[in-house]
Amino acid sequence: MSDLERRLGEILRDSPTWGVLETARTLDLPDWLIFSGAIYQPVWNRLTGRAANHGVRDYDLAYFDASDISYEAEDQVIRRTAEAFQPPIRAMVEVRNQARVHLWFEDHFGEPYTALTHSAEALTRFAAPAFAVGARLEPGGALTIVAPFGLEDVFAMRIRPNPHRIAKGLPTIIEKARARWPELVADLP
Repeated sequence: MSDLERRLGEILRDSPTWGVLETARTLDLPDWLIFSGAIYQPVWNRLTGRAANHGVRDYDLAYFDASDISYEAEDQVIRRTAEAFQPPIRAMVEVRNQARVHLWFEDHFGEPYTALTHSAEALTRFAAPAFAVGARLEPGGALTIVAPFGLEDVFAMRIRPNPHRIAKGLPTIIEKARARWPELVADLP
């Protein structure tokens, strides 16, 4: 485990994200991760002296189950997940089967999206490397960190485009993030 991964683990343990990780672990979903803002935003809050949950709007819980990519199957997982969490976190957990994202992504975001083969692959398609971080709390208590672009951008509070994707909405995303963390540095071409 790298120094940045250790620091991330310490920050997550001191944030509400840790409780989400603990509850998610009990659900025993296939190939699950908590990712995006629930992971990088506590780091930004620690670095800027803000409350651990400042700016955290939701907790993205991804899982991968290609055995049934129907909305009905995903909805069953959404309902089971909701039962596992207490308010107010219950309303903030957004569950998505990564095996079915390709079915709705283009209609929703206007960009093509080929089918994924596992949850961590979704991180490689995020708009910026700083956002592409996931974590899973293993049954034995170890924290697995998945960061295909590394953690340097997260800890540098730097947003730059994903080198493998052109995200049309990145300037708007940066503007919204800067409203919560004005210290962010944007590195746009």
